[in-house]
Amino acid sequence: MGKKYIGYAGTYTRQSSEGIYCFILDTEKGKLMNVEAAAKVGSPTYLTISEENRYLYSVAQQEKSGGVAAFSVDSETGELSLLNIEVQEGASPCHLDVFQHELVTGNYHEGTVELYKTNGHGVEPASSVSKHEGTGPHERQEKPHVHYTAFTPDKKFVVVADLGTDEVVTYKVENEKLEKVNTLAVRAGSGPRHLAFHPNGKVAYLLTELSSEVVVLNYNAEDGSFTEKQYIKAIPEEFTETNDASAIHISSDGRFVYTGNRGHNSITVFSVDTDTGELSIVEQTSSGGEWPRDFVLDPSESFLIASNQHTGNLVLFARDKETGKLTKLNSEVEVPEVVCVKFLKY
Repeated sequence: MGKKYIGYAGTYTRQSSEGIYCFILDTEKGKLMNVEAAAKVGSPTYLTISEENRYLYSVAQQEKSGGVAAFSVDSETGELSLLNIEVQEGASPCHLDVFQHELVTGNYHEGTVELYKTNGHGVEPASSVSKHEGTGPHERQEKPHVHYTAFTPDKKFVVVADLGTDEVVTYKVENEKLEKVNTLAVRAGSGPRHLAFHPNGKVAYLLTELSSEVVVLNYNAEDGSFTEKQYIKAIPEEFTETNDASAIHISSDGRFVYTGNRGHNSITVFSVDTDTGELSIVEQTSSGGEWPRDFVLDPSESFLIASNQHTGNLVLFARDKETGKLTKLNSEVEVPEVVCVKFLKY
């Protein structure tokens, strides 16, 4: 018997989008349906949902200020109710993650990592801000560009990918303050963007936007440090046009890693070597639109949904759990300026 899952899509609101949209995935019919605006908020490009599905947090923009919006979630209907918006002057963040009462954001334009406390009424003003320094050789690396901020699987550290400085930076949180504990420099000009941890908590996969590679990293949970293990291209060598690698996610069994390619307009499937954690390419599949900014595995992991920003569509794929391969289904829905997709946890 198929289930129906509630999902949310974050967007830019530069043109026709109203903010956060919700939708239903009917796994029995293999269909996306019931897209509707769930919350009006300025450019909620990235979303995160608390462990128990009680709260949804989004990036938020208000005129010349940026920050975070907090919503309570009705897990039966998917309805969102605004709790508060916490912004400060300047650009809005591009990524965020929450664990218990701590929320971290990364700000691409400001080159900062911010720490917020959450409570039942929303988000409090940032208690700690860390500003990165440095540059890289690429024209887009004229200053730090923090692109990813998330808690490690053991929740002991916060790991940050900085596209501008070619670094992965690890912080610990003590007394509501961010404290830098480790830095890994990756290949110059590669542009670290997003990261996904293997379920074993010992290996992590770093996606580089500028060089379109996955860097396989060993993770030391004792001190939060990383060491490089493998570099592997996410696009075909013969593809010479511009490609900005976008998102990276891993199946919960740790057997397959997926990445998004903006330009090549594809999702790359990698298989994971169970002994080493290293990757080999299985296939590349068209994302069914232009500029796949992100994608998500549904809670059953029998499906993958790609979000194509420039064509404003969510496209549904069936996922073979044995081979990792994707098959495009005849189901797509319109979501304007779509960026990120998240499901409630089931």
